[in-house]
Amino acid sequence: MRDYPTIEACIGNTPLVRLQRMQGKTSNTLLLKLEGTNPAGSVKDRPALSMISQAEARGDIRPGDTLIEATSGNTGIALAMAAAIRGYRMVLIMPAHMSDERKQAMAAYGAELVEVSQAEGMEGARDLALAMAERGEGRVLDQFANPDNPRAHLTGTGPELWEQTGGTITHLVSSMGTTGTIMGCSAYLKQRNPDLQIVGLQPEDGSSIPGIRRWPEAYLPAIYDAARVDRVLDISQEESETTMRRLAAEEGIFCGVSSGGAVAGALRLSQELEDAVIVAIICDRGDRYLSTGVFGG
Repeated sequence: MRDYPTIEACIGNTPLVRLQRMQGKTSNTLLLKLEGTNPAGSVKDRPALSMISQAEARGDIRPGDTLIEATSGNTGIALAMAAAIRGYRMVLIMPAHMSDERKQAMAAYGAELVEVSQAEGMEGARDLALAMAERGEGRVLDQFANPDNPRAHLTGTGPELWEQTGGTITHLVSSMGTTGTIMGCSAYLKQRNPDLQIVGLQPEDGSSIPGIRRWPEAYLPAIYDAARVDRVLDISQEESETTMRRLAAEEGIFCGVSSGGAVAGALRLSQELEDAVIVAIICDRGDRYLSTGVFGG
């Protein structure tokens, strides 16, 4: 009998495409890594499978166990999928104001949702996850401190970017949430070219962008190493949403708000550079934001 792959074999090896119009006249090449083509629809499929499979390999968990995670959405959806693939009970804790599409996707994969208030936010969700684990209600994977999060990008996303650009990439632009993507990609790409520039994005004060955070010092992800990021740009919610809508209407690339922020950052960089190869991470698809009204209509 032919040995067919399972769904987890479809995670990674995502397309890299170029902008056609939005970059205007420039000597730079602007490329987008389309992580929304992963099976659960985001870049978080990579660390979700990594955190579960590596914990299994160490003997820390086994199928049938209960896993707990705080999430603003994409990681939760990805973990719900990975838990379904591997046979775990998944409990996800998230702020109540996250989009309905995200909540429904998690539930579709069989996850159980626990909501905290918008005021409590991700900090409150993280605190509750740890409290539940202390009560013996399950094991927290902790994407914010788990080295298997950036490891997924050290072994997957980073090498893919290097190979897909033929080693010509000069700048990587990535929104920063848990910071797993930027940490893992930086670790790999800096090994190949120490001069390659890693640019992170955070929301400017007063902006609320799903998937991007300006963390209070006490909640800064333990996996984050500031030395691995050459530059941090502040992005406004308006700029992110406007760029997101332009990507759909002018380039046919339907993505979320943080991805719009990443491309806005790449376009801003392009104005300063010549003959650069700039890659932005498109971390998810736009369909999970429709109910929020960000696309109008």
